Amino acid sequence: MLFTEARFFAFFALVLGVHWALRGHRARKFWLLAASYAFYAGWDFRFLSLILTSTCIDYVVGVQLDRTADPKARKRWLRLSLAGNLGMLGAFKYFGFFVESAVDFAQLLGMHVSQPTLNIILPVGISFYTFQTMSYTIDVYRRNLRPVTDFPDFALFVAFFPQLVAGPIVRAIDFLPQLTKKRVFARDVAVRASLSLFLWGFVKKACVADNVSEIVDRLFANPEAFSASGTWISVALYHVQVYCDFSGYSDMAIATAGLLGYRLTENFDFPHFAPSIGLFWRRWHISLTSWVKDYVYVPLGGGRVGWARRIRNVYVVILSVAVWHGAGWHYILFGFMHATMVSVCHWWRHSRLRAGILGRVIVPISWPLTTFFLLAGWPMFRAGTVAESAPIYRTMFGLEPGGARGVDPAWAWFVLAATVVHFAFYKRFLFKRFAALPHWAFSIVYGGAWALVLPWVATGYKPFIYFQF
Repeated sequence: MLFTEARFFAFFALVLGVHWALRGHRARKFWLLAASYAFYAGWDFRFLSLILTSTCIDYVVGVQLDRTADPKARKRWLRLSLAGNLGMLGAFKYFGFFVESAVDFAQLLGMHVSQPTLNIILPVGISFYTFQTMSYTIDVYRRNLRPVTDFPDFALFVAFFPQLVAGPIVRAIDFLPQLTKKRVFARDVAVRASLSLFLWGFVKKACVADNVSEIVDRLFANPEAFSASGTWISVALYHVQVYCDFSGYSDMAIATAGLLGYRLTENFDFPHFAPSIGLFWRRWHISLTSWVKDYVYVPLGGGRVGWARRIRNVYVVILSVAVWHGAGWHYILFGFMHATMVSVCHWWRHSRLRAGILGRVIVPISWPLTTFFLLAGWPMFRAGTVAESAPIYRTMFGLEPGGARGVDPAWAWFVLAATVVHFAFYKRFLFKRFAALPHWAFSIVYGGAWALVLPWVATGYKPFIYFQF
């Protein structure tokens, strides 16, 4: 069930109406829990067993961590939580990759090994809710959070449907306190802001990302047929697609949660305007990068250690983020590319060259350089394998002439125009003016905006890109 589908609108209208019609705070939470499980079961009812298993393990671990004072026993309980969550994630997401890599390595050594045939379906959202539940047990272990004694509250934290299948990754320390407070329907700018944000996310996903995806798909299906300019424009369109697709989902998730009275964390902060790769990762998928920073980077010593260990920590963090996206050597190489550039940025920030002539030259072109590097990395991220990205890179960098197929240059102007409109509209109009209109004016403008948007919605079933992660 996609946020852009008519059946989701019908589902959410029912959920929203019943939610605010119920007077008891506890009854509302039970209703949202039932709706969340129904939403998740709509993908595949068998997946419910996994999310329930993860919920039960971490609920019990949280209670035991609070009851146990012995440091060794508390570590054992924490390890149980990590083993359970990472074990399920590894079995469903990475087992096939390890088997395939082992078979390839054995064949490289001259051994004839047949690869077993496995049909493992990746449960939607498993990468998101496992990190959510781990944040809970880690924070309880650190004594930054008191454990939840009410099981339905904890289950709702894990399964809350707006962000369940593609984030943002919700921290227990941020969401659980909201469950103890009675929700009050806000008949003011907050509701209009949520409605506006949902429309904006819908436009980014259904009107922008889904329409440009056809050109991007043609490039990756037959890269040899595209010319150099056509390849670059198509990659730039993927640059737009992946952002509009994922941030569009995040916007709609935050908006639906807001209409239900709950607050989710922001997941993007204009990452494509970042003047460095390091800043890009601080602004892209913020809920994931901040999670890895707090639970991996800081425990490793962060930036408080020596230069060599600091760079090691950067590689561990960026590679962890890359591998979180999927099992494949192309994700590892993508992470290695970005970790190297983040390390270069760290070096540059502390280099004496930054204060010289070279620094005065680099600063004005830092954003174009960052954008160029991002475009150069997307083929590795988007391709199914390293080999599939190779012909795209050969054409992009002039190692092969490429084919004759091009892309209308108007799409390049579309990318530029979309960037300007996004920056101006999102920051200066959407929340400051549009959401603050009087009720009657907002209703007219909002209805008119939907009437203008719907004809541009792409046809066909187009799932969100991050569902595969």
